[in-house]
Amino acid sequence: MTAIAELVTEHMPELTVTPDERRPRKRRLPVALLYAALVVGAALTLLPFLWVVSGSLRTLDDMQADPGAWFPSQVTFDNFVRLFSSEGFGGYLSNSIVVAAIVVGGNIVAASAAGYALAKFDFAGKKLAFGAVMMGLMVPYTAVFVPQFIVTVNIGLADTLLGIALPSVALPLSIFIMRQYALSIPDELIEAARIDGAGEWRIFFRIFMPLAGPAVATVTIMSFLASWNNFIWPLVVAQSKSTYTLPVGLATTSQASSNVTDYGIVLAGAVIVMLPVLALFLSLQRYFVQGIAATGVK
Repeated sequence: MTAIAELVTEHMPELTVTPDERRPRKRRLPVALLYAALVVGAALTLLPFLWVVSGSLRTLDDMQADPGAWFPSQVTFDNFVRLFSSEGFGGYLSNSIVVAAIVVGGNIVAASAAGYALAKFDFAGKKLAFGAVMMGLMVPYTAVFVPQFIVTVNIGLADTLLGIALPSVALPLSIFIMRQYALSIPDELIEAARIDGAGEWRIFFRIFMPLAGPAVATVTIMSFLASWNNFIWPLVVAQSKSTYTLPVGLATTSQASSNVTDYGIVLAGAVIVMLPVLALFLSLQRYFVQGIAATGVK
């Protein structure tokens, strides 16, 4: 048998397979090609934002002469000056900041407490409470819009910033995220703290909340976006310009004169609306990714 094997190896080398050759070869794209694809994808994503920034620095005549131009013929900041001086955009900006602060703060407090309780406590109606949270995720917003408005009017919060913010201070998605993250914290850690004599509030604030930083960052970004970009609810509840938020205020400042849309002001307002979102996401990006990965939200 050994002689036969040697003859086969000598005269038919193509049939001889080494252990390394038996392993399937992984096809890997060159690193340069991968980075090139990423650069192209990033450029395509950023192009609309770059055009918005470029348009906000152009005059109305320049926009009308060549709407598709990528660069202004003459850079001007007059659109931003008029936006805050004559259009009252500063008031809209402060209203949006107040509403967003109420919504984000409410979601962090309410969702953290509710998520921790649903994950770590055993109480009567626990499954029913979690089912209500999941139902809140599945029910479309339009189904509760009218009852929500009637309740807001009946309790005297119409045309107020609190009335705009209150329906979003405890979003079901925020509760779900905090509950899923709380499940990933070992029960042994909580039990050890209880054995050492720590109370439930101390465990919550001294152990759970410091560990829940990624989930808190995720809730912060999602609730901020839900408040900052909300248009329909503030449009209905805010009945005077003193309570307009940025999206509503931007919609009311789009007319220059005699049915001519002032695109420069509109694009300048869009830049103002985008900047806080970009700043918040860039500052919390690392924690946001960790929170999404830990909670399994896709």
